Amino acid sequence: MSQQDPSAAPHDDRPRGDPWHAFGYIVSGVALYGFLGWLLDRWLDTDFIVAIGIIFGAGLGIYLTFSRFNRALPPDSSHDQHEEN
Repeated sequence: MSQQDPSAAPHDDRPRGDPWHAFGYIVSGVALYGFLGWLLDRWLDTDFIVAIGIIFGAGLGIYLTFSRFNRALPPDSSHDQHEEN
């Protein structure tokens, strides 16, 4: 009976999909850019820049979430060498 070497198992280096990271990215983007929009509204005496900041912050948070959790894995050269032998 042959035993498998646990070190030969494929190793997944991608970040785990923690929902709190996604939540943090989106909420912090909305809070930061919403606040900056609110400051610009007060300074320029307008009332629409806060909405633009909130939408931009949410979009940036979603983008950061996708870019963090959908990274492509680099080709594993050690795995290719095992297949050749």
